[in-house]
Amino acid sequence: MQNTALKRKTQKTNPGEKHEHLERKLKTRHLSMIAIGGTIGTGLFLASGTTIHDAGPGGAIAAYLIAGIMVYFIMTSLAEMAAFIPISGSFSTYTSRFVDPALGFAVGWNYWYNNAVILALELSSASLIMKYWLPTIPSIIWSATFLVIIFGLNVLSVKGYGESEFWFSIIKVVAIIIFIVVGILMIFEIMSGHTGGFGNLKLGEAPFKGGLLSIFSVFMVVGFAFQGTEYVGVAAGESENPEKNIPKAIKQIFWRILLFYVLAIFIIGCLISYKDPNLLSSDLTNIAVSPFTLVFKHAGLAFAASAMNAVILTSVLSAGNSALYVGSRTLWVLGKEGKAPSFLKRVNNGGVPVSALAATTFVGMLCFLTSLFGDGTVYSWLLNAAGLSGYLSWLSISVAHLRFRKAYIAQGRDIHALPYIAKWFPLGPILATILCLIAMLGTNYGAFSGGKIDWYGILVSYIGLPLFLLGYFGYKIVKKSKMVPLQEADFSRE
Repeated sequence: MQNTALKRKTQKTNPGEKHEHLERKLKTRHLSMIAIGGTIGTGLFLASGTTIHDAGPGGAIAAYLIAGIMVYFIMTSLAEMAAFIPISGSFSTYTSRFVDPALGFAVGWNYWYNNAVILALELSSASLIMKYWLPTIPSIIWSATFLVIIFGLNVLSVKGYGESEFWFSIIKVVAIIIFIVVGILMIFEIMSGHTGGFGNLKLGEAPFKGGLLSIFSVFMVVGFAFQGTEYVGVAAGESENPEKNIPKAIKQIFWRILLFYVLAIFIIGCLISYKDPNLLSSDLTNIAVSPFTLVFKHAGLAFAASAMNAVILTSVLSAGNSALYVGSRTLWVLGKEGKAPSFLKRVNNGGVPVSALAATTFVGMLCFLTSLFGDGTVYSWLLNAAGLSGYLSWLSISVAHLRFRKAYIAQGRDIHALPYIAKWFPLGPILATILCLIAMLGTNYGAFSGGKIDWYGILVSYIGLPLFLLGYFGYKIVKKSKMVPLQEADFSRE
């Protein structure tokens, strides 16, 4: 009954209303794959090699487990709020309703900007990957082609985004499952190509190279790899049955992290020594030394480089596809709440916020173009400014959940009436907040740990923080906003 009423509110009922509401067309399978698609990407396929090199296989696994726990609690907090109030652009809305409108303003614009820059980053990455096969074609041709494809998938309908992300994610999942099967067969010498079994786990300083400090340094990298899991919360506003689908999709994330990330890291640690110099070269300009590719090559699968290159291209396009979708929905909700120009809240007959989609595409394209001029310094600064955005969004989820639950009880509501109840409250969001702060503030701890403080390194790494604070205090001064009293918190589903 609740879901039927909720669907009526979000569907078009008259000509005027159709220009302001999104449509609920995302099914359970779409949300599940959006959740896993946001988690699995180049952070696993490429950055995993560097984490193993820096912290050893045991240290890398420990870092992924700690980050997995942090993400699990953040996602359960998001699930509780999103299942009860399924709204696109949820982070800024929840923060505005339960903490402070100024904080919601800063979170919303920060998160939109982050996704616009991620779109630009993925366009650059995709063009680099295509050079593996066709090195003579200019990068801008590929980037423009992919931008048109991604925009086309998003502008047709939300189902277009959901379907494309579903199949993008299927490719990644199949690749990881094949990798895990091949790796296990090699470890137990059922498949030729490796003779050591578990020997690399004990080699040199392994399994924990560098002790706790190395785990701490790797934890920051791992945290960035997990960013994107929150996309499913943004998609809540376009889910067919959010009360059921959102908790189901989010609850699966933790186990998928354990299965895919931890098991994959364990296999790489067994089959490749952390001393292998190829692990340091795992980047988009040298796909042939992705740790996944190295394992396939050890197994005697000569086509591994091209196959892995195709999978990584899929991951990059998936990330760009999601960044455009999430960015447009975040900008749409800012327009609807009066925190951005009102024209951004328009949607077309398919329920797509075309104005917000076009604006996000345009800004992403401008950010990309900065990478083509000079030495790319402007582009590097844009990326650094967006670097902390994911952590700031995660922090907002945890803080908003603490206030959400307090306001819910203060208004005399029954906890058991919630569609989903987050476990370990309030320990979960408090622990997630602490871990998130550690990861965020320690992003470039090396700038402080040397004999001389690297002020330029600090400025580059933390430039996103003053920009966020500027948005927060700017809104607070202009609008004179205050913290929302618990009794006045808004639990409406619009």
